[in-house]
Amino acid sequence: MVYGGAVPASPYHHGRLREALIEAAVEGVRDRGPEAVVLRDLARRVGVSHNAAYRHFAHRDEIVAEVAGVGMGLLVDAIRERVAAVSATDPVVRARLRLAETGRAYVAFALAEPGLFRVAFGSTEALGKTASPDADPYAELGVVLDDLVSVGFLSPAARVDAEQTCWSAMHGFAVLNLEGPLRHSSSDQRLAALERVLIALDRSYGASTGVIADLHDLNR
Repeated sequence: MVYGGAVPASPYHHGRLREALIEAAVEGVRDRGPEAVVLRDLARRVGVSHNAAYRHFAHRDEIVAEVAGVGMGLLVDAIRERVAAVSATDPVVRARLRLAETGRAYVAFALAEPGLFRVAFGSTEALGKTASPDADPYAELGVVLDDLVSVGFLSPAARVDAEQTCWSAMHGFAVLNLEGPLRHSSSDQRLAALERVLIALDRSYGASTGVIADLHDLNR
């Protein structure tokens, strides 16, 4: 399903009101942030009574979780696209670049889709929902980290909970740029700062196995 376009004048066909409400919620979040998820407003937007909307979503938390799932899915798509584009043939360089691209995808998504990002990672409703296997960015990161171990760049001991280290770094960087002291940075400043964070992670993981590598390899 495509959630990226504007909600049409006749937004749903018979039998797909639930999908139409989710589409309207996603579009609203993109325009106005998480506060846009109000069931009565969404019902009005798709042209039905609020009672009809409540047949599909008993309360706001349920549709917020659905919107978060859409955001997670789009983030996973972005990560997979960037990771798949890594063309390096050396297995160690390829694994390192795949981790860097995962980080870049995370930050790029946060900056391009701030509303969806905030819903996906900032709402208790979304965080309490188990991620779908096809829309779990944490699992995507785990695959990339496992690859770093398999090629000998990251030690098994340093692999323990490495997802938390990487995620904290990328999430923190994204939030600092969305609503923190880095929000007024230029695009060039932001990209340069992100590369320094990625290089620091790369350097620390290489140190876990004593691998000495050219950090410029991160720039494919």
